[in-house]
Amino acid sequence: MNHPPVVEWTEDDQVRTARWRSENGARPPRRIVIADDRTRADEAYRLACEGTALLWRGDFHNARQLLTALARRVDRRPRKAPPADATQAFHLHRAAQNQRARVLGMLLVPLDAELAVPLHRAPDVREACARAFGPPQEVAGLPADAGTTDTADTADTAVLVSLRELLGVIGANEWRRKGVEVPALGGDRIHPHYGVFSPARGEYVDLVAEAPLPGRELAFDIGTGTGVLASVLARRGVRRVVATDQDPRALACARENTARLGVADQVEVVEADLFPAGRAPLVVCNPPWVPAKPTSPVEHAVYDPGNRMLHGFLGGLADHLTPGGEGWLILSDLAEHLGLRPHAELLDAFAEGGLTVLDRLDIAPRHPRARDAADPLHVARAAEVTSLWRLGAAD
Repeated sequence: MNHPPVVEWTEDDQVRTARWRSENGARPPRRIVIADDRTRADEAYRLACEGTALLWRGDFHNARQLLTALARRVDRRPRKAPPADATQAFHLHRAAQNQRARVLGMLLVPLDAELAVPLHRAPDVREACARAFGPPQEVAGLPADAGTTDTADTADTAVLVSLRELLGVIGANEWRRKGVEVPALGGDRIHPHYGVFSPARGEYVDLVAEAPLPGRELAFDIGTGTGVLASVLARRGVRRVVATDQDPRALACARENTARLGVADQVEVVEADLFPAGRAPLVVCNPPWVPAKPTSPVEHAVYDPGNRMLHGFLGGLADHLTPGGEGWLILSDLAEHLGLRPHAELLDAFAEGGLTVLDRLDIAPRHPRARDAADPLHVARAAEVTSLWRLGAAD
């Protein structure tokens, strides 16, 4: 078992230690000081900007208020007008996002051996943390047969997490409980797991629900995520769908959703890097749309360094289509408007994969940011179009 890293700090003249947990891959803080209800926001902000983490020992609701105050201070820093160059604007936007996340991630809260928050007025987060992080013993770096009281140096602090990330875990658990309504499923809901991209933005789902099917005997859904596209295909009458993913969270999520929707007998969820074995008359893929580095688990569904998944799909598609079959590539052109992927690169990838374009279905974005003139990427977002490319093997 790979043990989580250990962090160390001094509290009440004693050296304390705990495991460090960050799903976003943030490095353990080098310096930790104690903060509580008496800590002023300006002082907390100064320390956070310097790289000093603050371990909260006060009221949980006050910690949330301090996090809000820190966010206000980050967001009110003078910002230059977005550059005219869309690519530069994107990179500056990502850098600002990362800096914001780094500063706000410096406010820490403790978790005990049962993944509860031992603070006044703290919510019960045990279920949410266990779903996101795993069993308590594993998170605390204990043997599987260890009791929850067998922690390291302190009974009330087995693990440290950033409050910002913990709030994300709580919010993700609520989304998992409530689910996301999907019109293409007749209003039924998809329940995303933590770290699995939610189909809240449904344009691409509508495209799959409306495109003419080349057949109904078999389809592959590459990179299934929540299983939403596999479920849509099954509801459209495809008798067998093989849905692939390599993320354990996505595999569990897709299996749960297909069972909940009553299509588990039609949808087989398998672990694979891109394609399963064999060929199909229909192969569907909705890869990440932007070639950039992800900084959190859920961003792997949005950012694809070097267009790895896109090129992998297009390069292997022809070998997994039956004669006369179709590959459906669902892709936004946002990366083109940002100058991150020339349109010619996509067309060249079609040709290199031995593919021909049979048709293209387009849909405009409906999300609020497409209409938000204050968004630093507004020009690109307003021009964005999501397409379903119907591809066939070239003769």
